[in-house]
Amino acid sequence: MNKNLKQAARPLLLAAAMAMTAGSAAVARDQEALSSAARLSSSSVAGLKAPGKILVDVWGIPHIYAANERDLFFLQGFNAARDRLWQIDLWRKRGLGLLARDFGPAYVEQDRALRLFLYRGDMTTEWGSYGPKARDYAEAFVAGVNAYVADVRSGSRPRPVEFKIAGTMPDLWTADDVVRIRSHGLTRNVASEVRRARVACAAGLETDRLRVKLQPPWTTKIPDGLDPCSIPKDVLAAYLLATRPVAFARPGEKAASLDLDTLLAQADEQRDTIGSNNWVVAPARSATGRPILANDPHREHSVPSLRYIVGLNAPGLSVIGAGEPALPGISIGHNGTIAFGLTIFNVDQEDLYVYELNPADKNQYRYRDGWETMRVVHETAEVKGEAPRDIELKFTRHGPVVFVDAENKRAFAIRSVWSEPGTSAYFGSSDYMTAKDWNGFLAAMRRWGAPSENQVYADVKGNIGWVAAGKTPRRVNYDGLLPVPGDGRYEWQGFLGLDELPRVYRPEQGWFATANQMNLPDGYPVAERKVGFEWSDEARWQRIVEVLKANSKMTLADAMDLQNDDTSMLARRLVVLLKPLSSEDPNVKKGLELLKAWDARDTADSAAAAVFEVWIANHLGSTLVKAIAPKVVDIIAPDPASISAIVAALESSGDLLGPDPAATRDRVLRDSLGTAIAEVAGRLGPDSSGWAWGKLHKAQFDHALSPLADTATVPQLNVGPLALGGAANVPRAATYRRTDYQLTAGASFRMVLDVGNWDASRAINTPGQSGDPFNGHYRDLAPLWAAGQYVPLLYSRAAVEAATSEAITLTPR
Repeated sequence: MNKNLKQAARPLLLAAAMAMTAGSAAVARDQEALSSAARLSSSSVAGLKAPGKILVDVWGIPHIYAANERDLFFLQGFNAARDRLWQIDLWRKRGLGLLARDFGPAYVEQDRALRLFLYRGDMTTEWGSYGPKARDYAEAFVAGVNAYVADVRSGSRPRPVEFKIAGTMPDLWTADDVVRIRSHGLTRNVASEVRRARVACAAGLETDRLRVKLQPPWTTKIPDGLDPCSIPKDVLAAYLLATRPVAFARPGEKAASLDLDTLLAQADEQRDTIGSNNWVVAPARSATGRPILANDPHREHSVPSLRYIVGLNAPGLSVIGAGEPALPGISIGHNGTIAFGLTIFNVDQEDLYVYELNPADKNQYRYRDGWETMRVVHETAEVKGEAPRDIELKFTRHGPVVFVDAENKRAFAIRSVWSEPGTSAYFGSSDYMTAKDWNGFLAAMRRWGAPSENQVYADVKGNIGWVAAGKTPRRVNYDGLLPVPGDGRYEWQGFLGLDELPRVYRPEQGWFATANQMNLPDGYPVAERKVGFEWSDEARWQRIVEVLKANSKMTLADAMDLQNDDTSMLARRLVVLLKPLSSEDPNVKKGLELLKAWDARDTADSAAAAVFEVWIANHLGSTLVKAIAPKVVDIIAPDPASISAIVAALESSGDLLGPDPAATRDRVLRDSLGTAIAEVAGRLGPDSSGWAWGKLHKAQFDHALSPLADTATVPQLNVGPLALGGAANVPRAATYRRTDYQLTAGASFRMVLDVGNWDASRAINTPGQSGDPFNGHYRDLAPLWAAGQYVPLLYSRAAVEAATSEAITLTPR
């Protein structure tokens, strides 16, 4: 750790040591007096039924204590608004398509796109699809949010600075808002379907092997009735607009327009950039003699952090962990009896349908032997500074119409599990977070809809397990890898049940790990149950397994080290291909010298890591595709998400590389490595002794409102930069932007649980817990996170009280 990081981390590490000492000494006592340094305050809250308390520890983690279950979730909502009001208010406005009302006409199209993907089914069925208490939790949570919002709107509590910058006010919520919003969730693979169709049109379907490797091994075909050249380049413009974050522009400037190629590539790249690692270790292979559960979910990095750590305590309910701040409960953590963590299990949960339109009626499409009429909905969008606008939304039996090709009389709609009841992203965790054993956990998993997940499990009795869960379409006569005609030939035949998806309980090897890789077991009936064929590269999982196999007595420290491991299995494979090569070209020679001697670790101080990541991000893939499939260079982006397919092609001895595959491979390796060295030298100077990956790879957390803030406020909103190791395909997942290598996605939250000795557990969230730019917990965890360090995830009341920095007593008003 460098000097600045050490200085920033020292107060937190000291506090951690003090808290652990105090906590361990106080476990036998029922109530430990708060530290005299704790800041005390009290407040009355309209709608609260009985007094409660929020203890905020020295790391910004709130621990909420309530007299009853209803008040607990009420206070969770109240606290989410207290600490993250701008974030959750924008989440709601974005999700419901209400942006133009606050931010003006530039957001009307995004509002329209967002409203296409709202859940529009029966709400009784929707609520009944979750756990038995889900609606009660949501209603209490929303009541707590609204109690805080009402005080802000009345002026009795201060309006957060973000609303002042934007010139807006927070809105009141309804419980239905929590579950109707779908577009923040993760489904797949409609972007890949479109790119595959474009590749097939330009150069034949076989060429798509350079873009993505299908697993289990599978040969797809163009569906009968589909012309891949009929898929417009901008067919997913509305979908991409609905699933992107809200962007703001400086006064007088327009927000960046949609670059469809870039957005389509980014959506497709989520196989590797949006994922997670998790694993569980049984007592027999743990140094503690208890299970260890580790999880680090990977999503877009942002400030405030996407996730929020919270402890929730009331009679009969005590859980702690991370969730999304706009939702009740937690999705990753433990309840004192069982622990749980999730990673994406790559179920294909969406399809693009292509329709022939009736020449005599633009709202009718061919279905079976006749014409079927679209459902047309008109809604009003309020627009800041302008008159309200009418928004027209169209739906087929499969889902929202996202594009109409009037000239060729075609329409395109997306069918997604989002339109099915019970698929509000992560909301199903309100069900499983209270389970007490494996059977109770499985019962909740039977109701789990979205996102599709690898859920790992551990309990205080020493049991561990894994279950794949999520609403999984049953496709009988097609595989979901390409768009399909919407005339009735290609329909979902219901959904696979939980017992048709894989799971493991008490695995023989004493551990189980997932990292979004293809993990359908040998012998799984793939042709009958077409779960999905597009998975993350195995590199992260391979390294995790390598370490778990070699360590017969894993410690918590080992687990934390593994979450921050930067060993690149892909680099090992590519260096093998480089070993026999030589060159007199000075750039190529320098690249070969650095990479052949490299330990394949993406450390921040490594010159070879800088060369390798620049090489695979911007040079290797494009050089290969130009050499063997030049027609699709602009479609198959040379990005980290494609690198597994690129490496597989380079390792192959088949005809994909032409009549002399070895010569083609060696030429591509040399040429691309030479241009990569030239880029690194251009960025970091000609002297390679000064090169380091961390000089390129920076963590910079820019607040979305930065373009609107004054120059004095911008530094308060933004966090960073921090030099960083890691990359997309190593356990320390840290995906970067190809243009400047700045961090874009990865693990903002990490957690390692000592199952049964809960106060020994550790976690980290970056850049901090708070959403208030003027709060000390807004950025305090970023240096620790960048250095691969953690803070205690305290569970017992005594340990929490010993580490409390702020105590808020709340009473009914």
